[in-house]
Amino acid sequence: MSKTDPAKGREEYSTSYKVGQDNVQFLGLDVHNPVFGTSALIIFAFVLGSIIFPNDAKEILMAARGWSINNFDWFFSISGNLFVLFCLLLIVLPMGKIRLGGTEAKAEHSTITWFCMLFAAGMGIGLMFWSVAEPVAYYTGWYGTPLNVEANTPEAAKLAMGATMFHWGLHPWAIYAVVALSLAFFAYNKGLPLTIRSAFYPLFGERVWGTLGHFVDILAVIATIFGLATSLGFGAQQATSGLHFLFDIPNTLTTQIVVIAAVTSVAIISVARGLDGGVKLLSNINMIIAAILAIFIVVVGQTGAIFSAIGTFFLGYVENIIPLSNWIGREDDTFYHGWTVFYWAWWISWSPFVGMFIARVSRGRTVREFIIAVLLVPTAVSLVWMAIFGGSAIEQVENGVGSLAGGITDVSLSMFQMFEQLPLTSLISFVGIVLVLVFFVTSSDSGSLVIDGITAGGKTDAPMSQRIFWAVMEGIIAVALLVGGGSDALSAIQAAAITIGLPFTLLMLVMCVSLFIGLKQDLKFVTK
Repeated sequence: MSKTDPAKGREEYSTSYKVGQDNVQFLGLDVHNPVFGTSALIIFAFVLGSIIFPNDAKEILMAARGWSINNFDWFFSISGNLFVLFCLLLIVLPMGKIRLGGTEAKAEHSTITWFCMLFAAGMGIGLMFWSVAEPVAYYTGWYGTPLNVEANTPEAAKLAMGATMFHWGLHPWAIYAVVALSLAFFAYNKGLPLTIRSAFYPLFGERVWGTLGHFVDILAVIATIFGLATSLGFGAQQATSGLHFLFDIPNTLTTQIVVIAAVTSVAIISVARGLDGGVKLLSNINMIIAAILAIFIVVVGQTGAIFSAIGTFFLGYVENIIPLSNWIGREDDTFYHGWTVFYWAWWISWSPFVGMFIARVSRGRTVREFIIAVLLVPTAVSLVWMAIFGGSAIEQVENGVGSLAGGITDVSLSMFQMFEQLPLTSLISFVGIVLVLVFFVTSSDSGSLVIDGITAGGKTDAPMSQRIFWAVMEGIIAVALLVGGGSDALSAIQAAAITIGLPFTLLMLVMCVSLFIGLKQDLKFVTK
């Protein structure tokens, strides 16, 4: 059953479920009882086990990750391709004119600010971490080469750039776009709670408010908190590596804890300020600093080589996207499983977090505008960013200049090793560290908003203390993992998050069907 509102150009689903009806209040929190309680128990059990038995936990969870990646590589590859095709299809179909929130809905944020927020939450920190290390790794054969190309050759340089873009281009952003558009459409056009389970209403009806819905939301919460905590832990290691490189500050556990505490403290302030005063402000700052850093490297670096790298990245991506998307008869097993399939599982495990955050800031956009902004624009920006950083790094390796010429020794140091060969090394290294930290703050901040929304049953106005609670928990979990088990414990929890990517891939395929049904129902409201 549904109810139509022609004046607003939308059709809402009739449902007996009300946002917050299953919520309980305690200690100042307003949480969805089954989701919050079950998620908390599972997270506590996993984290405690990883701290007490870090080696055993890593071995078990890494085995689970390996099983899912090695046995379902075809499933991840096919699904990733389907998500890209589905998003491109929505751009050209008539349903692309549908506006999120109805025909009268207005965008809540300027286009630039909107893009800055979705980009900062989506993969800003990943681009800082891998923009140098990944192209160099592929070029030198540090951990397999794409399509078994011979390492350290001109062909390897071009394919390294194409393979890097393959992992940071259309496929990951299509994964985010599917989840984000589904959540935004069913919340703003169908009147359902802004939570993962709502995306399955056309197929399962009122059952999404029961056990099935609880399972979906719990899966999303676990994947999000594990992904954020491990990223915060590994990010602290990168930041301390940079501080040691720049200021000779000891790269110790104590320093890493101080970094996490500082990031968490700023995230708490940002969360307390709300979406506009927190994430929105920091995202704009992020992109301004990133743009200044990129322009500076272009100016003081090998400018001609960088501009040439932009074309090489583009051609390498276009020429190799189909061979790299293929899952049949792959002989580059180390690269295919260790990089591509791993990435697809990782992006999918992050999709509930990034997708829900993008949905929260996208009311008022048309489906076509949404897909173009979430899929095509970030891919173009990522290409330019990778060309500036990765192109500069490969140029150094090709010419035997600097530490990178000897290959990857420490992934967390790769960016700073590239900076070492540029003028004003200390200044740009310091800016790089600041950018890494601010990106982590925005990830923590937006992640807290997302987890808060899911565990509050779709509420977007839960108490501020609740958002602060989740920001604090992310920091505590990261510190506990570092102190209790170090990199082994972080790797174990990361492996758990990636393993969750397998069942969530199936849910995303179902989500595509559900979204298509919902969009088709709303076509009659599209302005001709």
